Amino acid sequence: MNHSITRRDMLQGLAAIGGASLLDGSALAQAARPAWPSKPIRLVVPFNAGGATDIIARTVGEVLARRTGQPVVVDNKGGAAGILGTDAVAKAQPDGHTLLLSLSTSMLINQFLYTKLPYNPQKDLALVSQIAAAPVTLVVHPSVPASNMKELLAYVKAHKGKLSYGSWGVGSYAHLAGAYMSKTMGADMTHSAYKGEAPMIQDLIGGQLQLCFSSALNTKPFIESGRLKAIGVTGRQRMDILPKLPTIHEQGVTDDAYSIYGWVAMGAPAGTPREIVDQLYAHLHEIGKDPKVLERIAGAGFMPMMNSPAAFRENYQRDMPIWKSLVEAADARLD
Repeated sequence: MNHSITRRDMLQGLAAIGGASLLDGSALAQAARPAWPSKPIRLVVPFNAGGATDIIARTVGEVLARRTGQPVVVDNKGGAAGILGTDAVAKAQPDGHTLLLSLSTSMLINQFLYTKLPYNPQKDLALVSQIAAAPVTLVVHPSVPASNMKELLAYVKAHKGKLSYGSWGVGSYAHLAGAYMSKTMGADMTHSAYKGEAPMIQDLIGGQLQLCFSSALNTKPFIESGRLKAIGVTGRQRMDILPKLPTIHEQGVTDDAYSIYGWVAMGAPAGTPREIVDQLYAHLHEIGKDPKVLERIAGAGFMPMMNSPAAFRENYQRDMPIWKSLVEAADARLD
């Protein structure tokens, strides 16, 4: 019997062994990949039901449930400027079944605003995606003789100690931007903080305030009826909901305080496996192509983003010093 092994036999044997190794490696990789989601997903919104953030959460959650085959339960956990709900997610099991959908307020700004914050957003949260940009409008009472940003700044500067601006709370963008305007113009404006945008807008219409920053969703009907005068939009891109209203930046006022914008974003507890974050973002990327989702985001006064975790982290690091300086300029510190 001939037991000699030819070169061809050896090569075929090595190829077979290599193929088996590849199959084994593939099987191991599949086994190592987390089975996600394996149960209902809890999507925490740290604000009350019915607001724009809640609308986006339910819109995204509905499509995410269809794509993953698991229910997505929106849990409104409002209170303390988003701190309660955000903290609940930061301390949750990092298995991808508890997620956060919140604003830049609780995910970024609060760390500079509050002296005692129960979570550290840079250490306790994994950044998944910025769902939408949230620029706001700058509006004034019709009696204010200004039609653009430069005219408004000149008017504010010329009326030191005589003007008031509103916000939906201490540390909100409306407060920080108004304080920045007052400080840089030496205007000594009075800040009035409200519990929400609706009462602030009513006082602006009534003449108790002269100006405020507010969401387009709240100001658009009053701008169109002439009860409020629009000066501009924050950020560097016009809003679809108010396409004729120029940004403050394109009016030649390029301060970071007016070019920056808030956002709505999704996060997860720190330590959530990278594979799960990647799977989640892959779903969000596809959800961001859905015309109905885009329509609802735009209708809520936001601008769709759906960026990657890497892009989110880059934007976060870029914006962080700007928000910190705005908080410091407003001397806004809370316990």
